[in-house]
Amino acid sequence: MRYQFLLALSLALLASCVSAKKFKALEAKEKACSDALAKAQLSSSDFESKWKDTKGKWEANTKEVVQLKKDTAVLGDDKRAMNQAYAQLKNDYDQLEASYNKYKNLGSKEMSSLQNQLEQKSNELQKKSEELVALEGELKAKQALLEEREQKVNELQELLDRQENALKSLKKRVTDALIGFENKGLKIEQKNGKIYVSMDAKLLFKSGSIVVESEGKSALLQIGKALENEKELEIVVEGHTDTDKLSSPTFPRNNWELSVLRATSVVQILLANSAMNPERIVAAGRSEYQPVDPSDKAKNRRIEIIISPNLNALFDLISN
Repeated sequence: MRYQFLLALSLALLASCVSAKKFKALEAKEKACSDALAKAQLSSSDFESKWKDTKGKWEANTKEVVQLKKDTAVLGDDKRAMNQAYAQLKNDYDQLEASYNKYKNLGSKEMSSLQNQLEQKSNELQKKSEELVALEGELKAKQALLEEREQKVNELQELLDRQENALKSLKKRVTDALIGFENKGLKIEQKNGKIYVSMDAKLLFKSGSIVVESEGKSALLQIGKALENEKELEIVVEGHTDTDKLSSPTFPRNNWELSVLRATSVVQILLANSAMNPERIVAAGRSEYQPVDPSDKAKNRRIEIIISPNLNALFDLISN
């Protein structure tokens, strides 16, 4: 009887030690996920800010090109009017010079009057000629600036188009890879210069669990294969919960921990089954605070994989 009591006591102490180690390991994992969330929030905010800044500068350059075209058109009209005025003055000058030659033998009074008129017209002609030269210089400067701005806008547009086409191509590859899951709570969108792959929690997890089920794992394997050769992408995996409170003495203890641990489980499967670069992927948790439909809790329980392109080339062009 005493032997049985000691055996039971030993088993109880052993179970207590195992639970304590597991708790400490999970606490460390939660801290790592929290740090990753902060990095992901900063990276996502930075990418979205840069993307909006790029779009704003592109729109500003486009407006400037429109204004420069208007200015160039106005200057062109002014130049044509100046050419007409110059031609008229030249004609007047030629007529006066002809009259002067005709009447140079007249009396001194008439001669003096004609000389004054001729000098006045000559001065006006010289002034108009100088104004015309200045106007032509301004027109050339405006045209050069217009060409420079148009080139900059075209380069920006070309880069934006390449980024857009690259995202469309990547979205198609991801969509094709997940074609068997389109009616199972999976949605793919392209917005704000990024691709969002949203997966309902029911596709991946049982209620309250952080272990990915087999069907969800199959979808994640397809995503990993579609993304593993995209070395320049930034990928954030976000966990989202509904507003139902989760209270447990063990992990996950609340919705924050549930969202982070689910995101971590997804990241681990992606990395373990593909050649994805772990430096480009972040696991983050949003808890209940970014619902897509406040009236539908099932839609809010989800995993979002946010794929952002490398915008360094675009930022370099803008900086220069």
